[in-house]
Amino acid sequence: MRRSELTLFTSREPGSQDNETVRLAQRAGLIRQFGSGLYGFAPTGQRIRGRIIDHVDREMRAIGAREISLPQLNYSGMWEESGRWGEFGGEMFTFENRDGKRMCLAPSHEEGIVRLLTGTIRSYEDLPGLYYQISRKHRDDHARSGLLRTKEFTMKDAYSVHATVESLDEQYERVREAYIRIFEDLDIEFVIADAENNLMGGSASEEFLAVAETGSADLRRCSADDCRFGVTDESPQSGLEAGAECPECGGNLVATEGVEIGHIFKLGTRYSESMGLTVDLADGSRQDVLMASYGVGVDRLLYSLLEQHADDDGCRWSADGSGIVAPYAAAIIPLQYDDELAAVADYLYEDCGPDQTLLFDDPDQSIGERFAESDLLGIPYKIIVGNEFREGGEVELESRDGDTEYVTVEKVPERI
Repeated sequence: MRRSELTLFTSREPGSQDNETVRLAQRAGLIRQFGSGLYGFAPTGQRIRGRIIDHVDREMRAIGAREISLPQLNYSGMWEESGRWGEFGGEMFTFENRDGKRMCLAPSHEEGIVRLLTGTIRSYEDLPGLYYQISRKHRDDHARSGLLRTKEFTMKDAYSVHATVESLDEQYERVREAYIRIFEDLDIEFVIADAENNLMGGSASEEFLAVAETGSADLRRCSADDCRFGVTDESPQSGLEAGAECPECGGNLVATEGVEIGHIFKLGTRYSESMGLTVDLADGSRQDVLMASYGVGVDRLLYSLLEQHADDDGCRWSADGSGIVAPYAAAIIPLQYDDELAAVADYLYEDCGPDQTLLFDDPDQSIGERFAESDLLGIPYKIIVGNEFREGGEVELESRDGDTEYVTVEKVPERI
């Protein structure tokens, strides 16, 4: 991307409820607020969100999940079948269409996956199955803390179906391990806490919480480096307070806040029984299908990355500088965008890949403004074309951490 083609959608008027992390996202031009609980993603923010989605998508495909798409707009019928119509405490968006039919914007899709599979899976031999989608969800939540409590958000939701408890437990563990890989690869510090199923129903659930100074839940976590135990006010062990002994490793619990970035549920027959999703068994009998569901909050992952890694200069996208979700791999910054420096900058832009680099080609920007903007966006490397090139034919390669080296123009693409 050429800087002259990129508009930074910066905002100098953040909402009164926005915290420092959300203000940074607005200042960097990643998001714009459309109203209480509603945010739009500008081109740079969407690039980052898209990279997070790609990462989640790869892990789901790696464990054999098949992608589906379920309608966000639902008639009330299947929600009445499951017994959840009217049980969301005012968080479900409901209305009537022009024909007087009651409808809603789906806050989750357990009912939807049952409707999709009913009549498609008929025998225990059709099981197990794991299905997922990455789409927008809608909940009339009380908006607060910017991207943490919104009325529309992006979620990866997945659902597995089984004939036996053993099969369900095995798939649950595979998804659980995939979630751990996702959050570790994104370099997010997180814990895992037992949780209540509440409106989801079923026998057990766990939530993954990113550690945060400003989060959506009060969290007590183990201070040991190799322990991921956590407990919230909604955990069965909610009585555990800061200073208590960790029940998993014997370490000490410390108080902080957390951001729920993932949640997995063993649903059992909660939805299949009420909605009639059954399969034939080998002995000719019929059985309600066993189910589990699994969610990852994509927008909350972006928030957590900013919360944990940002510094005084702006965004950062991983502790090791690999830029796994950075909007661009490198910023090409000529001292002046004219004459031979512009020619070298253009060459590097094409050689390194226009989709992976941001070329600062706006002549009205000072060199200081270019450096500051690159750091604000969290771009892992700056390729500085200046006096060193004029004098010795080398460009300066500077990491987001401030480490520098000088390399020839030809070696830049392989280096970054």
